Amino acid sequence: MPSPIASARSKAMHKRWQLQGQTALITGASAGIGRAVAHELAMLGAEVLMVSRDAVALAEAAAEIMEDHEGTVARYFAADIADAEQRQEIFDWIRDLDLPLSILVNNVGTNIRRPTLDLSETDFSQILNTNVHALFEMSRLAHPFLKEHGSACIVNIGSVSGLTHVRTGPLYGLSKAAVHQLSTNLACEWASDGIRVNSVAPWYIRTRRTSEALSNPEYFEEVISRTPMKRIGEPEEVAAAVAFLCLPAASYITGECIAVDGGFLRYGF
Repeated sequence: MPSPIASARSKAMHKRWQLQGQTALITGASAGIGRAVAHELAMLGAEVLMVSRDAVALAEAAAEIMEDHEGTVARYFAADIADAEQRQEIFDWIRDLDLPLSILVNNVGTNIRRPTLDLSETDFSQILNTNVHALFEMSRLAHPFLKEHGSACIVNIGSVSGLTHVRTGPLYGLSKAAVHQLSTNLACEWASDGIRVNSVAPWYIRTRRTSEALSNPEYFEEVISRTPMKRIGEPEEVAAAVAFLCLPAASYITGECIAVDGGFLRYGF
């Protein structure tokens, strides 16, 4: 029979790998990586708050999570985080719920695949507003909630395109580089507020957004040839990295970027 001290130590270790009692806000949670993240965090015991523009898909995703993870509460709010008024409505909703927000996963992103000389000022504004400005403002709006919790974290979904050149277009790469740099800045600035900030950098992941590009057999083969693991990643594999960064077990990790890329960034010749 284990001693009381050993039993207490075992329970403490177990809690380091759980998110019981924590509340996570996930943007772009109705599909793809965001939906997988919501599932992963719910599986670890977190209460999830899911946001995206698609109310129907959100309702389906929330119902699926509660069915798959017994005892889990999944709430959702349909909003476009690129709109300042709707961003504020999200946090008014959270305030009305009176929940201790401890995790923010900034997942929403968009892209326009055109060469530099074919891009317009409108394209530039759209990409930067959605991928950078909205993420920046969501983080600022979340700050007082996260600071009040005292042991909180933000995980930003970046991209390998923010770390090296890939053929996803210059604006996407520019915006994701900004996401990674902002993560570094906030990690240093907000550490004293008890908020850790990290990012993940996926390579090609099997989602609705990548399906068109990967449907081209020649392009698909080129992607695979540059990926040491010789396959496309799955949303759940990104979600696992996000979940790790949210865990108490990662309490001394901040300002880091984890590539979820099958070895792409490390591939030489």
